[in-house]
Amino acid sequence: MTKRNGIWVFGVLIALVLVGGGWVWLAAADETAESANAKETVTVNLAINSGLSTFNILKEQGKLDNLLDKVNAKAVWSEVAGGPAVLEALTAKRADLSFLGDGAALQGQAAGLPFVNIGLLSEGSRLNSVLAKPDSGIPDIGSLKGKKIGVPKGTTSHVYLAKLLAQYGLKESDVSIINLQFAEAAAAFQSGQVDAISTIDPYKTQLLGQKQAVALSPKEEVKAPITLVARSGFAKEHPEIVKAVLEGLGATVEWQKANPGEAAELFAGLKNLDTGLIKAIDANLELTFSPITEEIAAAQQQSADFLYETQLIKKPVVYTDYVDNQFIESVLKGE
Repeated sequence: MTKRNGIWVFGVLIALVLVGGGWVWLAAADETAESANAKETVTVNLAINSGLSTFNILKEQGKLDNLLDKVNAKAVWSEVAGGPAVLEALTAKRADLSFLGDGAALQGQAAGLPFVNIGLLSEGSRLNSVLAKPDSGIPDIGSLKGKKIGVPKGTTSHVYLAKLLAQYGLKESDVSIINLQFAEAAAAFQSGQVDAISTIDPYKTQLLGQKQAVALSPKEEVKAPITLVARSGFAKEHPEIVKAVLEGLGATVEWQKANPGEAAELFAGLKNLDTGLIKAIDANLELTFSPITEEIAAAQQQSADFLYETQLIKKPVVYTDYVDNQFIESVLKGE
């Protein structure tokens, strides 16, 4: 071998060593980065909507922690006052998963807010009631014309009220809507500042049980589905975390159904309410844990169309565009 060829071969060998070393260095750097990413804990923000919820039990029992540990995640809990507040939290990325009644969910969809419906928690046929005083001279919904009605605007109870008014040939403009949160509306009702309220539990069961109110019946049953919702970006980036939360929630729903007495005691302690009252409320929950069915989707679409026609929402909604059952279906299959 000539000196020149020897130098050339030596140069090639050095280059190969350098390149090889570079690849080793790059590979080591990649492994370090992957290791750091693997250990990074992702925060999932869980928002508890107002009222009594399976989410309360999920939080208090602490069983979600182990499921989240497996996917390098941890839960941060918050409690918000009603659907509109949940929508604000989802939009501001302060909530990643929560649940909504039909009113807030449909209004959020009409506004193009970044969330999807990922499961059904209740069909909600016994969720809402319109209440009047027993001696008010208001025997039915038709008698509400010209009356003051307390209800939080944009909630499932607001939509329920609008639907009942329509059943009796009335519009919102035929009554005076007073925008009050549920607790404020109940207090205003008791003090006589409003003639009626459209409300949820625990207020309706409490007022009915104390004989302070009577429920005004609809002509036809009105379903008000409660759906589980996820912030779109979070669901896309962290599907395994969404499934972990749903796995914990599904197990909690089953526990709540099987142990109504213990669930009632837990709720009573959290909300400082009588256990007997909680048991009465439980009868109205109609808890489920399932994908959003065609029947529920059709009911939600009917509600969306009604809200658009009555200008409670400003844009039409195709409800199924905001449904993603893949997460709950995967959990129910044990995948």
